[in-house]
Amino acid sequence: MRYFEDFPVGQIEEFGQYSMSQEEIIEFASEFDPQFFHVDPEAAKGHFFGGLIASGWHTASAMMRMIADHQYKDAPTMGSSGLDELRWVSPVRPEEVLSVKSEVLEATPHPRKNDRGFIKFSHTVSNQKGEVKLTMISNVIFGTNPNGREA
Repeated sequence: MRYFEDFPVGQIEEFGQYSMSQEEIIEFASEFDPQFFHVDPEAAKGHFFGGLIASGWHTASAMMRMIADHQYKDAPTMGSSGLDELRWVSPVRPEEVLSVKSEVLEATPHPRKNDRGFIKFSHTVSNQKGEVKLTMISNVIFGTNPNGREA
């Protein structure tokens, strides 16, 4: 298990590999963000993006999957108190492979409940060329190690 105490300030982790296919980009956007530059490759060629791009929400969802599979796996997460920032830095195109770099910015014990604490993360999503695609600052609640708690 990974507990609140296992996320020290300054810790950096790099993880994940998520490939965005054209089919998946169109499928996601058709349901959740049906703008032409997400769903119509031909029409998207005439847009200033110059072609089909993934919805930013799709990119954020892919990032969340990688975070859940790595950082939250075997960890007592208790949800999130929200985001401080979410930025779509550059568009994600079909066949790009995404990964996440995550840094712990703050680790704050809960002021009244010793069974949890707040971790503030900075996440950066990049493609296989190292080009930044998305940045996010999030606040996540993690359970503390029950073996290390004061009575």
